[in-house]
Amino acid sequence: MEKETVLTIDGLKKLETKLDYLKSVRRREVAERIKQAIEFGDISENSEYEDAKNEQAFIEGEILTLEKMLRNAKLIDEDDIKTDVVTLGAKVTLKDLEFGDRLEYAIVGSAEADPTEAKISNESPVGRAILGQKVGSIVTVDVPAGMLQYEILEINHRTKHS
Repeated sequence: MEKETVLTIDGLKKLETKLDYLKSVRRREVAERIKQAIEFGDISENSEYEDAKNEQAFIEGEILTLEKMLRNAKLIDEDDIKTDVVTLGAKVTLKDLEFGDRLEYAIVGSAEADPTEAKISNESPVGRAILGQKVGSIVTVDVPAGMLQYEILEINHRTKHS
């Protein structure tokens, strides 16, 4: 059984756009590189050809992965996102109890996680610890660096604030 890929509407659109780009643009670019490398002559010692073939294999692997993810996609219904407890699709404001920092995260499926955009996976240590918790809850997260404690300050419907 293939693993379900939990996505928001935005996440689904991003994956579809990336897949389309790989199929329509990157495939053609790499095919052209292979064609040019073959024109250089003997391909047995042609590093351009080898490099282009490796890139082609990587792109095809990425296309297969994206197609599988999209085939097994389960969309988060934005109307089902509760704001009384932390759920997938929610935007959560946390307070780091050691340093006092306020952190905002959107809780998303692993396929959409991107720490640079403050999107953390429901499968990450912090994501797992806060799922199902309410405002005012204090959670302890076991991470490689030790134990972190957060207080949940706010839970919002993601699309209202993103």
